[in-house]
Amino acid sequence: QVQLVESGGGLVQPGGSLRLSCAASGRIISGSAMGWYRRAPGKERELVATITIAGGTNYADSVKGRFTISRDNVKNTVYLQMNSLKPEDTAVYYCSALHWAKGGYWGQGTQVTVSS
Repeated sequence: QVQLVESGGGLVQPGGSLRLSCAASGRIISGSAMGWYRRAPGKERELVATITIAGGTNYADSVKGRFTISRDNVKNTVYLQMNSLKPEDTAVYYCSALHWAKGGYWGQGTQVTVSS
């Protein structure tokens, strides 16, 4: 059974940094396009960043230059490095996987709060 487990969220001051991790069971990451999404209070879930199987990346305009998505297929983990955090980055962050054969999966989410 495939599971995605996010970690690394927490409370950080504006301008600070956090690194989110998404660990996958079932060894699916190497065959999946991976993504990070977020849902802020009262808003729809939105795309933050994606990384293809080949390593190509894409970012929401609001996080370009501040966030970096990366993958480690050996560790079966995807990361989201978040720098220069702003209060508007406060949200629950979700990891997603779209495997070429097995379909799509979501994690449970991790809370990120940016506040002084």
